[in-house]
Parts: sequence; structure tokens; C-alpha cells
Amino acid sequence: MNIDHLIKEGSRILREQNIFSYQIDSELLLSKIIKKDRVFILTNGNYVVSSKEIDDYLNIISRRQKHEPLAYITKKKEFWSLDLEVDNNVLIPRPETEIIVEQVVKKFKSNNGLNILDIGTGSGCILLSILKELTKSYGIGIDRSFRTLGIARKNSKKLNLLNRTKFIHCDIDNFNFGNYDVIVSNPPYICSYGIRHLSKDVKNFEPRLALDGGRSGLEIINKVIIKAKKLLKAKGCLYMEIGYKQLPGVSDMLVKNGFRLVRKFFDYTKTIRCIMSTKAI
Repeated sequence: MNIDHLIKEGSRILREQNIFSYQIDSELLLSKIIKKDRVFILTNGNYVVSSKEIDDYLNIISRRQKHEPLAYITKKKEFWSLDLEVDNNVLIPRPETEIIVEQVVKKFKSNNGLNILDIGTGSGCILLSILKELTKSYGIGIDRSFRTLGIARKNSKKLNLLNRTKFIHCDIDNFNFGNYDVIVSNPPYICSYGIRHLSKDVKNFEPRLALDGGRSGLEIINKVIIKAKKLLKAKGCLYMEIGYKQLPGVSDMLVKNGFRLVRKFFDYTKTIRCIMSTKAI
């Protein structure tokens, strides 16, 4: 069987399960199996695929058919033009989270020697992307999941950042180390009852620990703000991703803890996605 036939079959299977990215998913999965890039897939439709490769391909198509995210099947996800390793222990990096990286780099490009803390580091995507740009800065990433930190360390090694990063297995309540110029965080902010309404790709496969923000969706955000109050230097900056319609509640928390909301940033849907605040007292 050749590439064209396999792509058509894979696309058919995925389309029947209402996976809207069926075509590109089929191409990327076949690319993984035959170890050729997508350009090769698109320009060599008559290339004959071996029987073993056909079996392997149909096996991972079956996984995607059950809505397992493509990133978990391929074990990688691009973020800030970096190829990061991911697995089902970490939240899959989203394009909208790049807003935090963009804004930190923009503000501090000429003031490079920062000490940065990433709360709930996951794959390390935010911290590592910032450090690739701010080459004289250092960072610590903390996370409640030991397995998650293993992925972050692998990504740090792959990006040659081991000498400027440290990853610590710790709950936010118990972390009391250091003083930081910048704290970044993409905390869990989905309210507990709302998780059931997420897409199958998310609710059935991504780690609940990285999604569940408690009954209100604001419980972990509140902890991040309280911790930032203790660990940020005077006039230090807190960059945080927040959920839909959470700005009023988050703003109240910031004011109560001595922060001044400086800027809010919108994603491609014109939704407030990230905020930057400074420690006022």
C-alpha cells in the first residue's frame, strides 16, 4: 500500500470520529511511522510502505481515533518555535500561552539578568522559552508532579539550558525559596464541574492536576498570587494566564495582596488570556 492510500484510509477513520484535523493528523502520524518529513509525505504519494509500517500506522490511527491528542502520540509539541517533549503527565503547551513568553521577553530584552520562578512548570515550556531568549537569566520551575518534572528536565537538557535552570518537586504552599524579579505561571483555572464540558481530547487524556482550579476555578490562582507576594522583589512582575471571565475575580485578589494590575493581553479570539501585575508594596 502506498502513502496516498494510507492517508485516505487514516483520514476516513478520523473523520468518522469528528476529528476535524483528520487530514493533517493522518499525514503527521504517517510521517512519524516512516520517519520522513511531511513534505515527503505530500510529494511522494506512490511511495510504498512496508507491512510493519502499515500495522504501526493503523495502531496509532486507532489511538487518535479515540481522541488521544496528537502530541501525546508523537511525544512532541512545538512551542515558541522549540520542539518540546511531552507525554500524558504534562499539559500540552498551547499557542496562547506563548503570550506570556512574548511579553516577558519584550519587557526585559535589554535588562537580561533576571531571576525567574515558574509556578506549575509542566513541560517547562514557558520558563525554557524565556531563557532561550534572555541568555543571561536564570530560572526555577516548581511542580506538584514528579513525573512532570522529568519531562521539564529532559527539555532543559535538549535545549542546553541545564546550567541555567533548576526544577523542584514541591507544592506551591511549601515553596519558600529565593527572591525573584519575575514570576510566571499558567495555573489550573478550569472550575472542577466545568472539566466535564471540555473536549474529549482534553478531559479524557490531559492531567486533571494541570486543569482543575477548584470549585471556583480561582483557587490555585489565589495561591500563586499569595506566593508571589512573598517571593517577588519590590516592583517585581507577575505574569499569569487566566481563564474566560476571570479578570474581575483575579483583579480583586491582586489588590488584596498589594499588587497593581498593569496590563492585560488578549488571545486570537480577543479574549483576555494573560495579565501582568507588579508588586506595589
